[in-house]
Formats: sequence, structure tokens, C-alpha cells
Amino acid sequence: MTTPNDTSPRFRIGLVGCGRISKNHVEAIKQIDGLTLAAVCDTDVERARATGEGNGIPWYRSLDEMLRDNAIDIVTICTPSGLHAAQGVSAARAGKHVVTEKPMAISLAQADELVKACDDAGVQLFVVKQNRLNPPIQLLKRAVDKGRFGRIFLANVTVRWQRPQEYYDAEPWRGTWEFDGGAMMNQASHYVDLIQWLVGPVESVTAKTATQARRIEAEDSGIGILKFRSGALGVIEVNVLTFPKNLEGSITVLGEKGSVKIGGTAVNRVEHWQFAEYDDDDKVVESGAINTNPPNVYGFGHQGYYRNVLAVLRGEAKPDTDGRAGRKSLELILGMYESAKIGREVPIPLRNVV
Repeated sequence: MTTPNDTSPRFRIGLVGCGRISKNHVEAIKQIDGLTLAAVCDTDVERARATGEGNGIPWYRSLDEMLRDNAIDIVTICTPSGLHAAQGVSAARAGKHVVTEKPMAISLAQADELVKACDDAGVQLFVVKQNRLNPPIQLLKRAVDKGRFGRIFLANVTVRWQRPQEYYDAEPWRGTWEFDGGAMMNQASHYVDLIQWLVGPVESVTAKTATQARRIEAEDSGIGILKFRSGALGVIEVNVLTFPKNLEGSITVLGEKGSVKIGGTAVNRVEHWQFAEYDDDDKVVESGAINTNPPNVYGFGHQGYYRNVLAVLRGEAKPDTDGRAGRKSLELILGMYESAKIGREVPIPLRNVV
């Protein structure tokens, strides 16, 4: 813990976008000694004012105004997905480190521009993937890395959530191709990240999407079938029409020597854990100590993510998820969209898809 005499570098954060997810960022930043929320901005003046005054800090109407008038070190981006890359580029060119919510962009061209801008400016780019830090997911990752599964045969992620029409009507950008994408790009983004992070590189994908019940441009349901380079198969299932509320956010990994399912509403509980060979991690599972009960589907991972941000900027760690890691899950989502559009299997990495 930082003491009053601690000379470790401290960093000031300016947050852009004071909507739904911003509260998780604000609360996480408050808990970390070494980070300070110094300013906020939003094109919705009342929302910017409420967040700024509620936290006793300056508020602005635009990112450019905040960058010009406030001595911040980091810009956190919590705006509609279609704005993430351009705002990240602006922050990087102003010499600020960038923390961006998922997805980092809605096209690979945008993602590559953001990565290049941060490289050119010599600043760090962090893509928020807080579910990687859930204790059950960390334990699953350790089991994979130890080889406890042996050969992995099948992996599955399931997102069975509820987003009523009112959710989309509340913000005109939601569900649009220009600023958001659909259930796969938005709600399933973290789960797409988890399956490729845990099981390995994807060789190809086949997908179907549908807009069944919501008045939006993009999809409210989708299924992807993955072939991994290792020979494993995978399934991604996402739906925001689940009656009457969020039911499940899970990942299952099945191998020759182990079977695990991490479920709950947001991959926060071990629902099945069995291996052929004993490991001390099994005691942790049996105790139930790693199971959490988050208040919403965003979980508790933002605080851990910001601790990594601080450690990286102090030269004490490597990023949990940088721009290049964030690009991998974006490419897989875009591959599923491409497959759904053309009606056939699509190889990864993508070719001629921006």
C-alpha cells in the first residue's frame, strides 16, 4: 500500500463517457492508491455534470476540451463502441495512456490505427477484459496452463441474458452497426475473449446470427462454431432475449483428463470441476472461497484491472490485456459476422475484412 512518504508515481485519470459502465470504473479507481479520477466528460451535459459534481472533480462537454484543460495522465474510454478507436487515437496523440472498454474498435482497421497511434506516441494501450480476473477463471487458466486437461476436445461459452427493447431505446446508438454492433460484439465480447484466451488460436469459424425480437439493426442472437488450431472444437452461443432476466454467462472446457464449467450470471461460480489427477487447486474449489456474487454482469474485475494498469505504468508488470490481445477477440467476432453474412466457413486470421 502506498504511504504518505511513498515516492511511487501516481497517475491522474480523465474518463470519457459517463453512462452505464462508467460507474464500475469510477468505483474501481477510488479503491486504488496511486490512481486518481481527475476529470470526466460526456456530450450529455447533465450526465457529465452529475458525475463530475458527484465526485468533486471538473467535468467537460468533450474529450478535446478535457485533454486541453486538464493535466491528466490516462484517458479511460467508456463511450459507444464505435467511438473507442478515434477517441483513443486522440488521447494517444495528446500523450496520454489509454484504457478502453470492450471492444477496442468495431473494425480491424480502426483497431490497427489505435495500436499504431499508441506505439507512435510511446503510450500504453489497455483493453478492459475484466472477466479474465474472476477468481474461478484465473483458476481455470492455471489448470489449462498446467496441462491438467490433457488434450482439450471441446469448449463452449454461453451468454443467455436479457436486454429489453427499453435498453436499446434508451440510447439511440445501441444495436446500430456504426456505433455498437449486436449481441456478439457487445454482450458476448468478454466471452469470445475468454474462449480464445483459454483454448488457443482459432483456425476457422462458422456462424449464424438473427434479429428475432428487438427493433435494432444488428443481431439479438447468434451462434458460432469454432475450429481451433489444436484440433479442439468450440461453440459460442449468445442471446439477449432470455425470459425474464439474465440466466447464464458461462464457459465449459472438456478434455481427455478433465471437465470444468464456470457459470453463474457472469463466469463467477465453479459449477463443475473434475480432473483425473489431484492438484492443490482442487482444495480451493472445494472450499468455495473463489465463488463470487457480483451485483451485475460486469463483476468485480475492474479494480483488479486498474491495479494491473498502475503496476504496468510503474514498470512492475506487463499488461493483462494490451491492444494486440484485444484485437484477437475483435477479429474472431468480425469473423463470425463475416461467416453469417456469406453463409460459409471463414478462416482466421481474416483476409480482406476491415
